[in-house]
Amino acid sequence: MNAARQTVDNVAGLSLARHHMSLAGPGDYYALMKPRVMSLVVFTAMVGLICAPASMNPVLAAASILCIAAGAGAAGALNMWYDRDIDAVMSRTKKRPLPSGKMAPSSVLAFGIIMSMGSVLGLSMAANYLAAGLLAFTIFYYFVVYSMWLKRRTPQNIVIGGAAGAFPPMVGWAAAGGGITPESLVLFAIIFLWTPPHFWALALYKQGDYGKAGIPMMPNIKGAKSTRLQIFVYAILLAASCVWLAVTSLGSPLYMAVAGLLNFTFIVLAYKVWRSKAGDDVMGLDEASLYKVKAGEKAARNLFAYSIIYLFALFGILAASHVLSGFGG
Repeated sequence: MNAARQTVDNVAGLSLARHHMSLAGPGDYYALMKPRVMSLVVFTAMVGLICAPASMNPVLAAASILCIAAGAGAAGALNMWYDRDIDAVMSRTKKRPLPSGKMAPSSVLAFGIIMSMGSVLGLSMAANYLAAGLLAFTIFYYFVVYSMWLKRRTPQNIVIGGAAGAFPPMVGWAAAGGGITPESLVLFAIIFLWTPPHFWALALYKQGDYGKAGIPMMPNIKGAKSTRLQIFVYAILLAASCVWLAVTSLGSPLYMAVAGLLNFTFIVLAYKVWRSKAGDDVMGLDEASLYKVKAGEKAARNLFAYSIIYLFALFGILAASHVLSGFGG
């Protein structure tokens, strides 16, 4: 991919030289931070902060969440800097600021590094050193361990690399003075086990894109049939982790009722993926849209879409039940 990366760099350089770097506006910097991913990071971190046993000054809590958001955005920018070659050949990423030539790689790298340092330093002042250390490790894990090491080398990239997306609630929990506890570890486990079925569902109907980019996603390496089975297995493990949370201080009847419904639906959709033919036809649509698919891929598309709603709803009910129990006390 070195040649592809050089081509992207040349395109970006020529474009920026022609336009005197004036086209890189706030929207481009915002896109660098992967706002969809960042919103999930911010939300789960906020839930971790809310559910922590220690209370936090509202102003410092808001500052902590802002720093966590900045750290997530920095990790996204660093990932885009490193992945600019493969982003240029994938239909859903080729319009990002770097492959489209709107920004220079050096500018993106500098932006990511400055944001990383600022977010960690800010969190250390707004919260504590443990939370700041966890945030620094999360950025390092996503950029170095996942982006630079795992993503292009193993079909387990999402499994192992998924830890990066699972740390935010632990960071939020630690920021509120909660330390590292069984509760925060279970929150980590839930997102860790949610990540493979979420991304593999997408990979089943986007494996052509991943294949062009040379990314060894599970369907491309182990086949669609094996991937569909693993999605179902992970759905069951995910449900089990949610039950595990019920025996901690975060468990409540309201949480159990909603989590039960959410996980039942998740397992049903995962079962439909397992019994479907999703991913068998590698000559699928090559669309930039995440949701426009052929009829045979709808089961995978439906699980991917639901999995996003699932995580927001699950963490939302955790925060709501914790707040309601506080009013009840």
